[in-house]
Amino acid sequence: MANYQSMRAGAAGALGARIDAGLRAHMNKVYGTMAVGMLITALAAWAIAGLATTADPASAAAQLPNGTMLTAFGAAIYGTALRWVIMFAPLAFILFGWGALMRRAPAAGVQLGFFVFASAIGLSLSSIFIVFTSYSIVQTFLVTAIAFGGLSLYGYTTKRNLSGMGTFLIMGVIGVILALVINIFLQSPAMMFAISVIGVLVFAGLTAFHTQEIKNTYVAHAAQGDQEWLDKAATDGALMLYISFLNMFQFLLMFMGSQE
Repeated sequence: MANYQSMRAGAAGALGARIDAGLRAHMNKVYGTMAVGMLITALAAWAIAGLATTADPASAAAQLPNGTMLTAFGAAIYGTALRWVIMFAPLAFILFGWGALMRRAPAAGVQLGFFVFASAIGLSLSSIFIVFTSYSIVQTFLVTAIAFGGLSLYGYTTKRNLSGMGTFLIMGVIGVILALVINIFLQSPAMMFAISVIGVLVFAGLTAFHTQEIKNTYVAHAAQGDQEWLDKAATDGALMLYISFLNMFQFLLMFMGSQE
């Protein structure tokens, strides 16, 4: 796909100004939708962690090695096979459900699907409030936000065509996922550290790549005037950036976070 500069150069006068204004509004919608998704995830994770733990030893159904006491609900989602369903369900949705939702659902339905997905991610992330200190979670989140902002700004402003990075980075994501699955059985701290470092680099690259892709996609379709499609594309872009941010945060937390 041609990059933004070449497409923008082909648009003259009033049309070019309209595309620029529309692009700013489109990117604001992408970032706004992503921010709402992040807020839903954080609130869901915090609420579920609260339901999963208890301060009353008499009512505790299980206890973690760090001393945290779990309710029956917590013991079920963290100590049974249900945890694997919770872990892999969001990945299955992205691989097998999101494409169908984009094709068949209206823009409002796609956005609702994203928010439901963000809630499900909150369930899978709830354990970080039990394993890591609140200070380290906030600290890592701020570091991630600063890094994400810089990388996304680079992707938006750079004149370099980043499309060639896409295939390489997607292969990196597949490699990271396979390595994580293997390490579930190996339980190697050294391998986990290496995966975390590689994961941060891969999703940092994807942040810049997806930002430029969102920008170029808007410019390529703006003249067609299909607002329904553009609204769905904004939610799709928000999902891509949300995934990049969330994975950067998780991988950074693995070697920056302080455990309870």
